[in-house]
Amino acid sequence: MMKKILLIVIVALFAIQSRADNVTFTVSDGIDNAGIKSKIESEVSHMLTEINAAQEAGRSLNFSAMGNIGTRVQQSMAMLWENSPFVCTDEEIIEHCLTTGTGYQVRNIPLMMKPTGEREFGEDEYQEAVISFDKQGNVESFYLSISMNLYMNVIKSNLELTDLRRRQLILDYVEQFRTAYNQKDINFLNQVFSDDALIITGKVITTKHAEGFTSQKIQYNKQSKEQYIKNLRGVFARNSYIKVTFDEIEVMRHPVNPNFYGVTLLQGWTSGKYHDDGYLFLLWDFTNEDAPQIHVRTWQPDKIGGKALPKDEVFSLSDFDI
Repeated sequence: MMKKILLIVIVALFAIQSRADNVTFTVSDGIDNAGIKSKIESEVSHMLTEINAAQEAGRSLNFSAMGNIGTRVQQSMAMLWENSPFVCTDEEIIEHCLTTGTGYQVRNIPLMMKPTGEREFGEDEYQEAVISFDKQGNVESFYLSISMNLYMNVIKSNLELTDLRRRQLILDYVEQFRTAYNQKDINFLNQVFSDDALIITGKVITTKHAEGFTSQKIQYNKQSKEQYIKNLRGVFARNSYIKVTFDEIEVMRHPVNPNFYGVTLLQGWTSGKYHDDGYLFLLWDFTNEDAPQIHVRTWQPDKIGGKALPKDEVFSLSDFDI
């Protein structure tokens, strides 16, 4: 009798553990088509449940357990997983579904990043994912997202951006760009920068004067795309863990050419024992919406001499001729 009771307890505990790994995703609103709604709910539930199972077992992702996930999405998730495995922190998620120009999107998917290797920055860290779908409800992408607050600030803007579809597209590529660094996806970064891209990086230089005081200024260094990609390969190779975050965001459309946009972001970069914060400016060309290009990338420290960099010194669209 005792053995039977013990067996029941073990089975019950196993069942509880199994259910704890399962994630149920529900679309609260945003889709009128019941069939597509059900498909998206099923796809996300299977995806997040497998993520939890893989993290629990300490193994690679089993994409066959996720349903119909395309090769490109599999490769993207695998690269992100290699840099920093993650787990979904909620057993039940209910979220609104956004309608985009190409299909649908769900945001605010809670993840806890669990990086391995360099433990200085290996503490678990909360992030959120965004999953995009085509009009049939098939998964098209899985990226780390910017915050919903930043996203909605751009979506609701009516100053420089009047095209909702273009705003959504810009934010999608900004999130894809950010995730590429976390994935160490050198191929995507090589493709997204134009061949003649201008790369400008600033660093603070401290000068000691004979009078006994010190002063600081920003020294700027220009690189070609070829030089930047070569250096970036080295950074990726030397560091097992790369974390890039975007905090503030400002988007401006060029006053003459409506296909050119300037995007200014407050970027946080963490790798190995190194961390910095600074302003990132990207000049995007959306003439070809299927393959937009970055013509200019600049980075500046957000502080100099212990004080915030003045806003009028931060690179913007007006600083570059098109």
